[in-house]
Amino acid sequence: EVQLVESGGGLVQPGGSLRLSCEASGFTFGDYVIGWFRQAPGKEREGVSCISNSDGRTYYADSVKGRFTASSDNAKNTVYLQMNSLKPEDTAVYYCAAALGWLVSWQEYHYWGQGTQVTVSS
Repeated sequence: EVQLVESGGGLVQPGGSLRLSCEASGFTFGDYVIGWFRQAPGKEREGVSCISNSDGRTYYADSVKGRFTASSDNAKNTVYLQMNSLKPEDTAVYYCAAALGWLVSWQEYHYWGQGTQVTVSS
């Protein structure tokens, strides 16, 4: 059974940090690109970052560049998203997802986690 399980969300003050984890099972982890997406109420889904498990390439949306860092531990089948200098506009449900292609649209991601809520508020 394919599973992606996110964890690490929560409530944090502006300027604070959180680290999200995405633990994968049921597929060949090293063959996939893991993407991070977020969706705030009333807004469209936004691609935040992705990392290639085969060669370590990373991508960041302009809105998070310099503040978020994606990393992968292939031995643990886990991808992390370190989020620093968080802003209220980062508030959203964050999802991880797996795709075979690099920088493909969200519709081409095969597997999705259940999401974890991140709230940035004072």
